[in-house]
Amino acid sequence: MRDNGAASDMTGMAPQAAGSGAGDVLLSVEDLHVQFHTSRGIVRAVEGVSYQVRAGEVLAIVGESGCGKSVSSLAVMGLLAKPAGRVTQGRILFDGRDLLTLSDEQMREIRGRDIAMIFQEPMTSLNPVLPIGLQITEPLTIHLKMDEAAARARAIELLKMVGITDPERRLEQYPHQFSGGMRQRVMIAIGLACNPKLIIADEPTTALDVTIQAQILELMKDLSRRLNIALVLITHNLGVVARYADRVNVMYAARIVEQGSADDVFHRPRHPYAMGLLRSVPRLDRPRGERLETIEGLPPNLLAPPEGCRFAARCPFRLDACEADPALAEIEPGHSAACHRAAEIAAGTLTAPPPPPLPVRGEAAASAADARPILEVAGLKKYFEVSRSTGLFSRVQGEVRAVNDISFTVQRGETLGLVGESGCGKTTVGRLILRLEDPTGGAIRFEGEDIAGKSAAELRAFRRKIQVIFQDPYSSLNPRMTVGQIIAEPLSVYRLVPSARAAKERVAELLTQVGLFPYMAERYPHEMSGGQRQRIGIARALAMEPEFIVCDEPVSALDVSIQGQIINLLEDLQARLGLTYLFIAHDLAVVRHISTRVAVMYLGRIMELADRDTIYADPRHPYTRALLDAAPVPDPTIEKARAPRTLQGELPSPLNPPTGCVFHTRCPLADDGCRRTVPEPREIAPGRLVACLKV
Repeated sequence: MRDNGAASDMTGMAPQAAGSGAGDVLLSVEDLHVQFHTSRGIVRAVEGVSYQVRAGEVLAIVGESGCGKSVSSLAVMGLLAKPAGRVTQGRILFDGRDLLTLSDEQMREIRGRDIAMIFQEPMTSLNPVLPIGLQITEPLTIHLKMDEAAARARAIELLKMVGITDPERRLEQYPHQFSGGMRQRVMIAIGLACNPKLIIADEPTTALDVTIQAQILELMKDLSRRLNIALVLITHNLGVVARYADRVNVMYAARIVEQGSADDVFHRPRHPYAMGLLRSVPRLDRPRGERLETIEGLPPNLLAPPEGCRFAARCPFRLDACEADPALAEIEPGHSAACHRAAEIAAGTLTAPPPPPLPVRGEAAASAADARPILEVAGLKKYFEVSRSTGLFSRVQGEVRAVNDISFTVQRGETLGLVGESGCGKTTVGRLILRLEDPTGGAIRFEGEDIAGKSAAELRAFRRKIQVIFQDPYSSLNPRMTVGQIIAEPLSVYRLVPSARAAKERVAELLTQVGLFPYMAERYPHEMSGGQRQRIGIARALAMEPEFIVCDEPVSALDVSIQGQIINLLEDLQARLGLTYLFIAHDLAVVRHISTRVAVMYLGRIMELADRDTIYADPRHPYTRALLDAAPVPDPTIEKARAPRTLQGELPSPLNPPTGCVFHTRCPLADDGCRRTVPEPREIAPGRLVACLKV
């Protein structure tokens, strides 16, 4: 990722202070304990955490949600929610000063100037009513005492540095006028404004597409190296960690359970939890040949954590000795683990059990796969009019072609993966198939019958056959209803059961089918974990006994270990019940694992469609190749051997799409013909379609 300005041109960059040169310890966290006092009791959010960060180094902190990753970093920043959150023990040394002994005024001088933080969601971190320029110049005028002209010049320099073109005009714009990737670049620019020595990035790319994620992380890694900035990267994406981290801290239930170099942790994990995390991640670089491994169970409740090893209840290697709390001890030089059996793991005498085999397809699934397509989409279009109000009247300002003339089929019993960047039209396709949106044109034939023009009354019977699993299980479940009521509602609406007793029995059966206990029917959604809520969503979909399910990003909001459980569940149900899936996702590794065929979308059009193994082994469209190049693999050796190849530019506005091939503005192969001609999908091999003039 180039920054549109050489290092020698960065006149605003001050030299690092003495004592924080390359290799010197900049941040030292020692025996940190953080507690939150709540109405239910004391949450022991961080316990006994110790680590160091050196200047110019990238340290990654990984672990499941709620393990204490973000809380430990908020403690460093002095941003714990008071009075509930408090540091009860430990020291945080930054440049030799204990931050916990400083006053609020002294911390404000350090925060933003010497230590910067980049938060997960830039849209909520940026002030929506202030222009970008004011938000970048504010820390410059407060901390560096710059006048207005100098601060503006520095803001322009920073925007160039993070790869935003036309910075003079962009300074006057507001956050809503920027894309997600550009807003995150603005957050990085604000973080860099005062030449910080340390940047803490809390899930900085979670909300971004894989191509934009690669651009942002390449930029941050490059700046860390060139400007000798220490970077603490909090993430759950192990591929990102493998590509960018020098060292890794693995956290579980408020404690660090393993720490070491990226090579050590990925290639020689010494804690069973780290081993389980690495095994449960789908891999782009391996063909699908076995079932995903998972870490069964849930992390402990930090209101009342268990005595001894907190991972023992989920550990395949647990012993009676695990009732005693294991200390974080060095197993090899620079590599530590908190496990009583770490030495046995290091010696190779303890190995993980082999993964269970892939589910065997039942008779229903086997016979379904030989039948005609269950879904046929032909020339599907969906255009949205964009209006602008002028006083009492509004006029059409333009038209967004969210889905623009796409065609595909889905066979019975298969899974069609639909991938692409945000805004490409994936979710709109799913909503059109569900008839939650009315198509502008084209045909949608389900079991040979065109449903595109059906009325609401005619769609009633159709909705029994096709269901949906949403991305966010919490927002799609009614918080005022119990789990049993949520699952039973479609049973009563469609009169699928004769009595309330039969409904209760069916709910218990469905909960068991998705791996939950029948007694959980009495709970409310907020009493369930994220993975459990997603299982409830699946149970609700299965209540209608559907033939086809649209899975709209069903695992993107889940931790790695829970993600594996849900993917395995979906595969089991498909094999047992003969279900057909349209699986919408942006995680290419997950799509490779679960899909039979894959369709790649870009700006409302299908760029490439082929069976899973073919499209991953030999991508033919430049956009498909760019997506695969940008997706990191959870292996530091592979990542270090790969040259950084990022897709340049931003996704064009669907309100004003490019002429000709919609991808030509970002395509390395584009010529004048690509700018004039819209390429139609061509069958270059049986079942393989590519929409590119160069193929």
